[in-house]
Amino acid sequence: MTTTGRGQPPAEALERVLAGPTGLGSAASRFARPPHSPARPAQPPATAPAHPAPATAQPPALAPAPTPTSAPAPARIEGLHCPPAVRDDRTLADLINEQLLQWADDVDLFRSPDLRAGLLKFDPGRSVVLCHPDAPTTGHLLTAAKLLAGENAVDDYFCEPELGGTPDGLGARLAVAQSAIDPSHMPAPYDADWRAALAAHPALRAMHSAMESFTQLATPAQSHRYRHEIASLYLGYEAEAACVQEERTPRVWEYLVQRQLNSFRPCLAITDAIGGYELPAELFALPSVQRATALASTASTVLNDLYSLRKEQASGRFHYSLPTVIAEEEDCAIEDAFTKAIEVHNELVRAFETEAAALTAHPVAARYVAGLSNWMGGNHEWHAGHVGGRYATSP
Repeated sequence: MTTTGRGQPPAEALERVLAGPTGLGSAASRFARPPHSPARPAQPPATAPAHPAPATAQPPALAPAPTPTSAPAPARIEGLHCPPAVRDDRTLADLINEQLLQWADDVDLFRSPDLRAGLLKFDPGRSVVLCHPDAPTTGHLLTAAKLLAGENAVDDYFCEPELGGTPDGLGARLAVAQSAIDPSHMPAPYDADWRAALAAHPALRAMHSAMESFTQLATPAQSHRYRHEIASLYLGYEAEAACVQEERTPRVWEYLVQRQLNSFRPCLAITDAIGGYELPAELFALPSVQRATALASTASTVLNDLYSLRKEQASGRFHYSLPTVIAEEEDCAIEDAFTKAIEVHNELVRAFETEAAALTAHPVAARYVAGLSNWMGGNHEWHAGHVGGRYATSP
């Protein structure tokens, strides 16, 4: 039996946390819905399914949207086991894209028209619409899109050579990037210098603005959680940069350690905030919830490894992903390594399903793991929609 915390099974640990403290003077310390959280209660599934039931709440009625752009027919990698997407709304995605581009112009994110066009081609609106089907308003979806655009801007500007990124000095640059969402506190003269540095860089402006939007709809605990997840992401960036500097392909186990950090986890970990409710910090910290979150995020990122392999191979620079580290370690053809990587992905997804099923007995946890499942399915559908352009289904 899987245990959580001090040897307790997941259900017992959840019961203890959700019940809150007991004893003299503890009445005011129990979990309560924060004032800005939605009034609707989270309902658990009637039975604990093999994989979590998706949330299906729809956004409110929308204003007239721009003319929808056509999306390519999805093409999926054969043999991938992944939850299904819950919602794919092209009109809503176009509306979010339009609002996101206006925000990006407001923070002066783009250094060229090509970068602006590239963001629209990336289609972040469709990504957040697919991945957050329970978002209560378009404002929640737009906030998720802002964070997604900001995270990609930091990656592009600081890590990718096309925009001047380099492994040299990456840690120092990422420390400044972290301060865009986790403010530094210093005497006034130096504070002005720091603020000027943030204002001078497009990725830092974007992350700072996106975080301001997020804190308006998230609780302090959810905002703190996001800052922690981004710091972990940056640690993963630095681990990859160290291998790139050395042109060293890590072992498979080491790569999976890196991938648990350098992953989509910040996007998944905000599923409750974007869904308009809160998973209490004490509940999020439970080992069983952490394991479910880690499995979902690592699996989703391995899925990206698979779909992006051909693109990365064509880049002509040193790069590694799960298929390439398997090929190196097992001395096999990349096609065979690709198949083995699919098996790793599927094992991660099934482990997530097992962990999630044990958490669905409690309403808030059930809602959270349903959000993780929705994100995984939406992420897969988004990748499949870019096959033939950004991605491919084989090496």
